[in-house]
Amino acid sequence: MKKIMIVVSGCLAGICCRYDGEANSFEPVVELVRQGRAIPFCPEVYGGLNTPRSPCEQKNGRIVDCDGIDCTDAFRRGAEEGLRLAKMAGCTEAILKSRSPSCGSGLIYDGTFSSTKIPGDGLFARLLKEHGITVRTEEDFDL
Repeated sequence: MKKIMIVVSGCLAGICCRYDGEANSFEPVVELVRQGRAIPFCPEVYGGLNTPRSPCEQKNGRIVDCDGIDCTDAFRRGAEEGLRLAKMAGCTEAILKSRSPSCGSGLIYDGTFSSTKIPGDGLFARLLKEHGITVRTEEDFDL
C-alpha cells in the first residue's frame, strides 16, 4: 500500500523557522514527520528570508513586513519551491500554520499588524490548492 505523503509547515514540525526564530510545534504533525509520512517545509526560509525576521502580513495583494518593506518576491519563490517539493514527493495534502501570510488557509491577518483576521489564503496555501493539493491548518486537523 502506497503511503500518503503530506507537506507540513516546518514550524509545526518543531523547526525554529518562524519569524521570531521560534517553532509552533504541534505534536500530531511532529508525529507524522517521525513516521515518515510528512515532509516539513518553510516557504519563507526557502524563499530566502532570515530567521528571525520582521513579521509580515498580506496587504493589497502584496506581502509586507511591519516596516512596510515588500517581501512578496521571497514569499512567492518559497511557495513555488514548496509546490515543487510537494509534487516531487507525491503529496496530496498539506497541514499548514494557520493565519500565516504563507501558509494560512481560510483566514489570514489583514495587513495592519493589529491581529485582525480576514478571509483569505497565504501564498503557499493558495498555490497548493490551485494544484489540487488539499490544505488544512493545525486548527482543523484530526488524525
